[in-house]
Amino acid sequence: MRRYLRTNAVRLAALYFALFAASVSTLLVFIYFSTADFAQRQTEATLDAESRGLAEQYQERGLAGLIEIVADRSVQHEGTERTLYLITDPLLHRLAGNLNAWPAATPIRPGWIKFPVEEHSGTQTEEHEALASVFVLPGGYRLLVGRDLRDAAAFRARIMHTLAWAALLTLALGIIGGVLMTGHMLRRIEAVNRTSERIIHGDLSQRVPVSGSGDEFDQLAQNLNAMLDKIERLMLAMRQVTDNIAHDLRTPLSRLRARLEVTLLEKPDAGRYGEALRDTIAEADRLLVTFNALLSIAEAEAGSRREAWSVVDLAEIARTVAELYEPVADENGLRLAVETDARVPVRGDRHLLSQAIANLLDNALKYTPAGMVALRAFARPDGARVEVADTGPGIPSDRREAVFDRFVRLEGSRSTPGNGLGLSLVRAVAKLHGGACWLEDNEPGLRAVMTLPLVAAEAPVRLPDRSPATA
Repeated sequence: MRRYLRTNAVRLAALYFALFAASVSTLLVFIYFSTADFAQRQTEATLDAESRGLAEQYQERGLAGLIEIVADRSVQHEGTERTLYLITDPLLHRLAGNLNAWPAATPIRPGWIKFPVEEHSGTQTEEHEALASVFVLPGGYRLLVGRDLRDAAAFRARIMHTLAWAALLTLALGIIGGVLMTGHMLRRIEAVNRTSERIIHGDLSQRVPVSGSGDEFDQLAQNLNAMLDKIERLMLAMRQVTDNIAHDLRTPLSRLRARLEVTLLEKPDAGRYGEALRDTIAEADRLLVTFNALLSIAEAEAGSRREAWSVVDLAEIARTVAELYEPVADENGLRLAVETDARVPVRGDRHLLSQAIANLLDNALKYTPAGMVALRAFARPDGARVEVADTGPGIPSDRREAVFDRFVRLEGSRSTPGNGLGLSLVRAVAKLHGGACWLEDNEPGLRAVMTLPLVAAEAPVRLPDRSPATA
C-alpha cells in the first residue's frame, strides 16, 4: 500500500480529485447562494408590490378604508399564507393588522426591517424570522407589510440538504473515477515494467502489450516495441558478426600459425625464412584489411565524424575512383565506362564516400568475367545517384538483401579474394548520409545503386563518356 501511495498515478489521481472537489464545491456554493438570493428577491418584490398597493388604497379611500382593507386581509391570510400586516398611529398604537404591536425590529436598509415572530401551537411556541416593508403614511401613520420567512428558511434548508447529498454523491463518484483511472494507469505501467524486467533477464522477444485503443499508452507501447525490435535485430546482428568474425578469422590465423610452425621445424634456411615471413606479412595484411573494414563500418554507423563534413562533389569523387581502377579493368580485359554530370554536390565525408564507390566498383570488376562495367554519377530531382552496372552473372533476387550483411559471401565468390564486408560498408555509408543502397537487374548483369541527398538543386551538365579502349 505504501508503494502504491507513492506512485505518480496516485498523486495525479489525488490532484484530480482535489481539483474536482474544489470545482464541485464552488459550483454548489454558487447554486445555493443564487437560489437563496432569488427566493429573497422574490419575497421582497411581493412585499413591495403589496405595500405600494395598500399605499395607493390609502390615497384613494383614506385611513378608514386602509384599516378596513388591512383588517380584511389579516383575516383572509390567517392560517394560510403567513403575510403580516400592521397599521399604527404616530405613537405606534395598533389600529389594524395581525400583529399585536410594533415589533422590535432590526433595520437592514431604508424601508426594510427584520424581526422575530412567535407562533403558538398548543403548548409549544416557535419563533421565526420575518421580513417586512415599512411605509410612513401622511399624518405620521405607519404601514407594515411583512412575510414570515419560515417557508423560505425551510426552502433554504431543503436546498442545503439536497446540495450536500449531491456533493457527497459527486465526491464519491470522483473518488471512484480516480481509483479506476489510477488502476488503469498502473496496470498499463505495470505491463511495461513486467516486460522490461523479462527483457533485463535476457528474453529479448518480449514486447509491451498494446490494447488497441490508440491512446498515449498505445503510442508509447508501439514506440517501445519498435525500439525493442531494433535492439533485438542489432543484438542478433552482433552475434552473427561475432560468429562470422570467429569463423572467418580462425582459418587465416590457423594457416598463419601452421606456416610458422612448419618453418621452425624445417632446417634453417634464409631463403625459406624470407618466403615464410613474406607469406606471414601478406596474411597479416589480409587480416588488417578485414579489421579496417569493420572499423570503417562501425565509424559509418556511429557517424562520429559528422562535424567534419563538408560539401563535396560526388561526380568528381566518382571520376577519381574510376581513374584508380582503370588499370584493374585493363588487366582483366574489361571496358570501364564513366558517365557523370559536371557537378553533383552533396554534404558528407569525402573519404567514406570514396571508399563506398570504390567498393562498388571493385565488386563489379572482380565478379565480371567479360564485357564492361559502367560507373555513373548524376543529379536527379529526388537527389544524387551513383550507379555501378556490370555484365557479369549477377545475384539472384532472393539473395540481394542478404549480401549487405557482414561476412556474407555467395557460393560462387568463395574462391575470389574478399571478406564479405564491402557492401555492408556501402550501405552503412549511404544510411549515414541520409541515402540508401540497393541492387537491381542490369539485364544482363547487376546494377548497384546508391542515392544521397543533394545540397542544392543545380542544372546537371553531362560530361562525355570517356571509355578506354578494350584491352
